[in-house]
Amino acid sequence: MYSNVNLEPIDVQKFGVSEHTIISPITMEDTELTEKKKQDAVNQVQPVYELNQEYAQNMVDLVSDIFTSAIEIVEEINQAKKDASLNLSNEDNEGTAYVEPSVSQKVNMLKEKLTDDVNSDLSNTTLAALVTSSKTELSMAKDAVVTAVNNAMTKRISASEVENAKKRVEDEIRYSSLSQDLKNAAIELGRYATIQNEYYDPEATEVARQQAIENIEPVRILQGQIIVEEGQLVTQEIYRQLDLLGLLDTKERSLPYFGLFLFVTVLVGFIYSFFYREIQKPEMNKKLLLFSVVLIISIIFMKIISLLPFTSINMSYVYPAAMCVMLMKILLNERMAIMSAILLSACSTVIFNGSSSGSFNYSVGLYILISGLSGIIFLTNQNHRSKIFQAGLFVSLINMVIIAALLFIPNSQFTYLQYIYYFVFGIGSGLASAVLTIGLLPFFEAGFGILSTMKLIELSNPNHPLLKKILTETPGTYHHSVMVANLAEAACEAIGADGLLARVCCYYHDIGKTRRPSFFVENQGNMENPHDRLAPEISKEIIIAHTTDGANILQKHRMPKDIVDVARQHHGTSLLKFFYYKAKELGIEVKEEDYRYPGPKPQTKETAIINIADSVEAAVRSMANPNMEKIESLVKNIIKDRLHDDQFNECDITLKELKMVEKTLCETLHGIFHNRIEYPELKEER
Repeated sequence: MYSNVNLEPIDVQKFGVSEHTIISPITMEDTELTEKKKQDAVNQVQPVYELNQEYAQNMVDLVSDIFTSAIEIVEEINQAKKDASLNLSNEDNEGTAYVEPSVSQKVNMLKEKLTDDVNSDLSNTTLAALVTSSKTELSMAKDAVVTAVNNAMTKRISASEVENAKKRVEDEIRYSSLSQDLKNAAIELGRYATIQNEYYDPEATEVARQQAIENIEPVRILQGQIIVEEGQLVTQEIYRQLDLLGLLDTKERSLPYFGLFLFVTVLVGFIYSFFYREIQKPEMNKKLLLFSVVLIISIIFMKIISLLPFTSINMSYVYPAAMCVMLMKILLNERMAIMSAILLSACSTVIFNGSSSGSFNYSVGLYILISGLSGIIFLTNQNHRSKIFQAGLFVSLINMVIIAALLFIPNSQFTYLQYIYYFVFGIGSGLASAVLTIGLLPFFEAGFGILSTMKLIELSNPNHPLLKKILTETPGTYHHSVMVANLAEAACEAIGADGLLARVCCYYHDIGKTRRPSFFVENQGNMENPHDRLAPEISKEIIIAHTTDGANILQKHRMPKDIVDVARQHHGTSLLKFFYYKAKELGIEVKEEDYRYPGPKPQTKETAIINIADSVEAAVRSMANPNMEKIESLVKNIIKDRLHDDQFNECDITLKELKMVEKTLCETLHGIFHNRIEYPELKEER
């Protein structure tokens, strides 16, 4: 995986011609282009101007107030005239004539009603025209100005548009039927009341700019994107992108290697915690070694496929992910197989990043995980090699479904031919997994001495040469071995041990008796027992020798180590009591050690149970009238005797498990030696 995180610099020259097609190894944001797009978006945002509707109403009210004030002045003067005229018409004729204010006086009267700003902005001519007009004319002028100003101010008027708006108001008033002086005054008032009502809003403008920035999607260089094609000119922009991706960087970078170190550390810690409880068991050493070898071979195979020179097609889908997993399940167990599927999936995310060096290819990791787990699920029956091929067919089907999902979900734009390639890869992966599993299985079985379920089934075939040898040369021993196998298998399964292994080992455990068949009671039939004419020392040598003879025969025929060990250990170092006590009765000075089997003692639970079952079957067979009480007492005494003799000190069987073994053996023997109904004889009818 080192090479998959090591981004080697690419030799390209700016404004030169690329010698290779260069693909982006990772997905990365192009911050420079992103910022440029954001700046362009900000520049395109127009300043925001807000329309103030209150300005229109305020100016209309101002115009109305001016006309209202002028009307009030005219009304006051008219009322004064009227009052003076009434006084002159009285009978006493003592009143004085009314003197009307001059125009300047009227203007001053109007100015008193207006604000200083209005007085300074409006000319005296305009004010004079207002106060010298009639009320009717002022009302008409007021309506004309208010309408014109209102029409103009309801629209947006920017600073640059103010003069145009004033001109529109002027034109609208000019077409009114007012007198010329009043019309000019109305025009000046209209122009005065038409002002800018649209003002720059910096806060709203900033909000608009931020919104424009947020709407910009980051510019990304996508993983697998072609940066430059073979023969293409390397422009300054292309060169910049290559530099951004780190493909031109020749400096040694430690972070990728540190990341790989962390990744591998997590995997190793995961493996250690997985095997922590079992790592102390001696028999686990071979299994751990096998687990490691199969996993390493699978990872090496994965690396080889990742190095195939294909750039346009993802070759990871052809990797036979289920091979390693099915081998683990057959050779070890399902728990280790699941563990191997997880580890392969994790490693593949780095190894199969292909064109995306320095990153993780999660889609391939998911594909390999599901493909491997499907191999576990479909390999339910391991008894025949044809079942492995059937499992491979099912894995192929699952592979096609997963590949379709991985290609369709991201809406990948592939040609029909590419889709066909990938589906063929998925089918080939499943079939290759089955073929490789079948082909490699014998090598691992032989190299590590592993007895797989499939191998055990083959060894249990009655047509096996050694079983035929036992059957033809020692038929009594063969029948005894079958009975022991039934007992041992039931007892092993009761405590969670390997029942099938125990059964097959029982078939071969007494093969040493084929060297001297007649010296073993089960093969003598009605023959004279040759031990009656032999000294106990010689008899015990013959009997004891069958364990080593059996081991030698099995080794000569290259039988698995587990079976050889059972042949050697199934009596442990137990005492050959019959000949030991016979020698003592004859007054011979003997040592107990000389009448013990050489051992070693049982090393596994299966061997310990075979030791018990072997003695129980022989003892029960020698009973004259076996019944359940006798059988249960016998089984209990045999197990107690083995415990007192320390025969199980070197295996990990517990007292609780021995209790279950005792119960199971009694139940099994009860099924064999149950009381039978005595059927009455039928008399022949005449």
